[in-house]
Amino acid sequence: MESVIVGSPGCFLGKTSERLVVRGPRPRLDLIEGGPQLQLPFDLPAPPPLTLITSSGSRTPETPLRRRRAPDGTPLPKTTPDQIELPLFRVGEIVITSGGVTLSSDLIEACCERGIRVSFLSSTGKPFAMLSSPMLTATVETRRAQMAAYGDQRGCEVARAIVRGKLGNQAAVLKYFGKYQKTKDPPAHETLMKAVKGIESLRADAARLDGASIDETRGGFLAIEGAAGRHYWSGVRILIGSRVAFETREHRGATDPVNSALNYGYGILYTQIWGAVMNAGLEPFAGFLHVDRPGKPSLVLDLIEEFRQPIVDRAVMALVTKGSSIDMTGGMLTDTSRRAVAAAVIERMEGEVTFRGRKHRIKSVVQIQARNLASFLRGGAAYKTFAFKW
Repeated sequence: MESVIVGSPGCFLGKTSERLVVRGPRPRLDLIEGGPQLQLPFDLPAPPPLTLITSSGSRTPETPLRRRRAPDGTPLPKTTPDQIELPLFRVGEIVITSGGVTLSSDLIEACCERGIRVSFLSSTGKPFAMLSSPMLTATVETRRAQMAAYGDQRGCEVARAIVRGKLGNQAAVLKYFGKYQKTKDPPAHETLMKAVKGIESLRADAARLDGASIDETRGGFLAIEGAAGRHYWSGVRILIGSRVAFETREHRGATDPVNSALNYGYGILYTQIWGAVMNAGLEPFAGFLHVDRPGKPSLVLDLIEEFRQPIVDRAVMALVTKGSSIDMTGGMLTDTSRRAVAAAVIERMEGEVTFRGRKHRIKSVVQIQARNLASFLRGGAAYKTFAFKW
């Protein structure tokens, strides 16, 4: 299943028979299948038939992307809009990252019937809309259990698991990238390991924090999370070194390449988490660790915490440490850099990991975890977060 990212203004998305159709004067459609993205060179004369590129870098001629041509096979005049088609059964999600993109109602209906999410991101990667069918989550039992859990110890247990899972993954990511520092820069490695120990100590503190409800313990959990964040981002700064400017984590209004790339990657991950929460029958606006606020999907923000480091942080840090250029213009990532970050994040989500004794794609683990959380809230087994194996 492909993740389709449309990042050019002026594109039209529709449906012909059982195929997704993208049409526009010069559309750029990125198709990612666990690997590099495909950019359509429409500025070149009469491009040859295009194919997907798999994670191994090999082309797949059996599934070509078609460009509109005349009956005799010659390309249509440039005045005719370019068109790309892809079978709907191969589409897992559609992400719109540009303004000026239009969708047909037929395509929206087809996506809802097939469970294909359509998400919209701003130029900085902030999600602002998602289209999905309300019938896919027509359940009451899970949401009633979720609301009831807020007032008892289950809410505290969920928050504790989230914080401990996040801190464990923070330490694992620092260890993963830090192993190369051990011989290359021993002093930096020693400082990095101090940050790891600080995080692990705070993780132990979170295990001892208990209460009758989340309202009694939220302040303590947030204090632990904040202290661990200072250790973690100081470690990230050591790993990045002088490759690119990075001082500390900035959420909104970031103007440096690393924070901008992280925010953009989190936006892509955010749509995955939201979709998983909805599919599991959970209420996205009723969280535990994050406080309730109008328009704030607190449960989505809760569940994303255990996946930030092994998916987005690892992907962005790999780009930086391998020398890939992340460029800014006008305080935002360039179009090329946004596509590079999107490709790295989705490639990571398509990657396989061992989870509970079986191989799964990480994006499947996201869905499994949402369902595990729903099961726990209904009285099932304790919720255990996804642990990144470094």
